[in-house]
Amino acid sequence: MRDPVIHYFAFGSNMNPERVRARGLRFEAITGARLEGFALVFDKSAAEHPGSGHANIAWAQNDAVEGVLYRLVGAEQILLMDPFEQTPVNYSREVVRVMTAGGSEVAWTYIANPARRRPNGRPERAYLAHLLAGRPWLSDAYHARLAAWPVADPAPDVSD
Repeated sequence: MRDPVIHYFAFGSNMNPERVRARGLRFEAITGARLEGFALVFDKSAAEHPGSGHANIAWAQNDAVEGVLYRLVGAEQILLMDPFEQTPVNYSREVVRVMTAGGSEVAWTYIANPARRRPNGRPERAYLAHLLAGRPWLSDAYHARLAAWPVADPAPDVSD
């Protein structure tokens, strides 16, 4: 019998541990992880934010997606995330193998369903801030890449 999957790999807004806690997911450890052969894209249409896109991953042979790997307190914890990801309508929950400093781990992750994808999406600034909150678990280069990502909404006007 196979061991249950007890890790969750977040590459989008759930890289923010406070967001994950607020959603009720209980975890006992966090580490950084890489998913080889994929690229981060923002092609998941965001109905509540027209004109913007939410995080997704796409096949990309020579790329990798960095993210936050949560070690859940139990395998059943991942079920708590399904309603937030609107699984199975918006995202499907899939098993992937990620690399950590300690070796490889099998983990759940969420991939946008083809019917919910729209090319060339951009995240809203507030949404991107959740990804940037994963900084302690990301390489400096990957974090800088996220920080420079074009956003859908303009910078706030700070003039008088």
